[in-house]
Amino acid sequence: MQHTELKVGELARRTGLSIRALHHYDEIGLLKPSAHTESGHRLYTAADIARLSHILSLKQLGFSLEEISETLGRADFSALRVVELRLQRAREQLAEQRQLCDRLDSLARQLRAAEPVSADDFLQTIEAMTMFEKYYTPEQLKELEARRQAMGDDAIKEVEAEWPRLIASMREQMEQGADPASEPVRALATRWRELVRAFTGGNPGIERSLQTLHQQEPQVAQRQGRDPQLMEYVGRAMACLDAPK
Repeated sequence: MQHTELKVGELARRTGLSIRALHHYDEIGLLKPSAHTESGHRLYTAADIARLSHILSLKQLGFSLEEISETLGRADFSALRVVELRLQRAREQLAEQRQLCDRLDSLARQLRAAEPVSADDFLQTIEAMTMFEKYYTPEQLKELEARRQAMGDDAIKEVEAEWPRLIASMREQMEQGADPASEPVRALATRWRELVRAFTGGNPGIERSLQTLHQQEPQVAQRQGRDPQLMEYVGRAMACLDAPK
């Protein structure tokens, strides 16, 4: 592998990650730089960069940081398998986008020609544009519907109303520079986890699907106020909850 050593700022600039994220990966032992300058600054080697590529690929496949750490630490870990899985997902996404383009192109041709467009045509286009079904299996969707019915509309409305307040409170703590391990942030992180589990029922597969949706459809998270900086902060707060006292 080509000899490469990058300081943390250069690695952040080249990858689009934040320096804080790279520091966090170092702190939890997920990505520790293999070298340091004489003054103690981190230096990331080619091997470290390859590991970072695997980390990001697994994140995009819906793995949690803990699961990524376990996967990379296995004796039978295969870098080729990670790349193949990510390649498979990328091809699936390309196929989905091509299908959507074909349906939109067909609609556009009909509308330009002032031809009547059937309800089925619009329904097929809506189907291609629907993201939920893209990220959840039929079994997961059935489970989510069962949970919705069990919770009832009033409870769901209460949760939906609470999310913006919770997100705003967490953002306020982040902007004030509060330690993710502090009690106010831990309380918010605990409630955050409770609301997620109210949706997922604690099903790890559904939680991974939800995480993947937010990663692959960043505009959804952005509309909800869950920008990458905030979610990184939430992730650090969650890690503090899980850390042994």
